[in-house]
Amino acid sequence: MAKKKILMLAGDYVEDYEIVVPFHALQMVGHTVHAVCPGKKSGEYVPTSIHDFEGDQTYTEKRGHNFSLNATFDQVKPEDYDALIIPGGRAPEYIRMNARVLEIVRYFMKENRPVAAICHAAQVLAAAGVLKGRKCSCYPATSPDVTLAGGTFVDVAMTEAVVDGNLVSGPAWPALQAWLAKFLTVLGTKIEP
Repeated sequence: MAKKKILMLAGDYVEDYEIVVPFHALQMVGHTVHAVCPGKKSGEYVPTSIHDFEGDQTYTEKRGHNFSLNATFDQVKPEDYDALIIPGGRAPEYIRMNARVLEIVRYFMKENRPVAAICHAAQVLAAAGVLKGRKCSCYPATSPDVTLAGGTFVDVAMTEAVVDGNLVSGPAWPALQAWLAKFLTVLGTKIEP
């Protein structure tokens, strides 16, 4: 298996499961993952939020963990990475305001490198203008962002994920298993028993 170098774009109050699970799972199978946040350096942290589905009209939100960043945002060169991951949570609604974040997303999509986006990450993709003519799943409340950006929102079960070329997307953390499995396939990762 060829080991890949993966960039993960985070921000304060990123969804806890959506950053912690892929960060560790991808390293477990041999990939390198660099988690960065605009305005922060390696060794600093982002607070996470825990979103849960408890029968209300929307998710509930609780304070999660402090997630340590292992790379410095200002030093990132997208051409050094094979793939990009954008977790959801609160972070996407404000990291999408960062011009460099949008440049990085555009680079990966233009170069047809694997991009994995989950939950509210569709807000970043929409802001980057990379969804026109693309299929994308996301948290249903962010589906208007996908549609307004010229994409097609794919409404799948909360445990499913969608692949459209280099883009792997899912609605929320219950889809982590399907989302990561499809992302590994797009990456070309084969796990031997």
